[in-house]
Amino acid sequence: MARITAAFGSSHSPMLNAELEEWSRFVELDRSRAFTDHDGRDCSYDQLLAAVPRDSGRHVAPAEMARRHRQSRTAMATLQGHIEDAKLDVLLIVGDDQMEMFQTDNMPAFGIFYGPSIRNRARQALPPGADPARDVQAWAKRLRGRYFEDADTDYPCHAALALHLIEGLIERGFDVSAIGRLREDQGEGHAFAFIHRRYLAGSGLPVVPVFLNTYFPPNQPTPRRCVEIGRALAALAESFPEDLRIGLLASGGLSHFYVDDDLDAGVMAALRNGDLDYLAGLDPRMLRYGSSEIRNWIAVAGALDGTSLSLRWMDYVPGYRTPAKTGTGLCFAAWM
Repeated sequence: MARITAAFGSSHSPMLNAELEEWSRFVELDRSRAFTDHDGRDCSYDQLLAAVPRDSGRHVAPAEMARRHRQSRTAMATLQGHIEDAKLDVLLIVGDDQMEMFQTDNMPAFGIFYGPSIRNRARQALPPGADPARDVQAWAKRLRGRYFEDADTDYPCHAALALHLIEGLIERGFDVSAIGRLREDQGEGHAFAFIHRRYLAGSGLPVVPVFLNTYFPPNQPTPRRCVEIGRALAALAESFPEDLRIGLLASGGLSHFYVDDDLDAGVMAALRNGDLDYLAGLDPRMLRYGSSEIRNWIAVAGALDGTSLSLRWMDYVPGYRTPAKTGTGLCFAAWM
């Protein structure tokens, strides 16, 4: 029978694709971005800046930025080592989609891809004359391009396991969107592309892409439903009749685009302690914009319930990139 033998989590922020000297450029984007504050209320960059302590500029001092950048690169290398050491036969990646595979004409709350392979689209070239050194939007597009390959690339999937999960979840009362193929103009979204390029490059490890609509109202799963989905995924994965070593990976999070230290600390403590009641009880108002991706971690935490796996390693980098504490709570973890 199949067994869940490891689980992982990784942020997938563009900050992790950026070189050190690029981190300071995010302020040009953040000044015009929508945020939620510490209480989950909508606010602007200027409102965040006015509310932070006066000494918050120390977070973006060059030496401090360099230290955090090194820490994030070391954490990714450590996590890649844990994934390789797990010697998996298949990896379930739990991630979200941000208008990449799905649009507002059809935004499923929950979906599983069951095709034999999934495409990573070739990155788009910048328009003629675009200068990333001068134009922040051109720079941001080039940065997003680092999620993708030089040419269209098909990564292997485990179709039989995916179908087993879909059929079993339907029987258990979950309404699952089943995605059997991509349109010609589609490729996997960044939540999955980051994992392929950063951690699985050259491995040939088959995956099962599992989608949660973390980001877009009105049909985001509640935190409690994410726990239930995770538990069901684990039970069904371990009922698959083949002898497989199965891993799970939560892609995304933690808090962003404002780094909410308290929210991140509470989530990490609950992950360490297996406190599903805390995770299920999180206020959805705190899981908006990028912070919504914490739902992917909640689903994986639910899947770990009842297994013998324990937290082997966790690292956290408060990815402040402006004096207003905008950025991403960069988190990495391995359960073995």
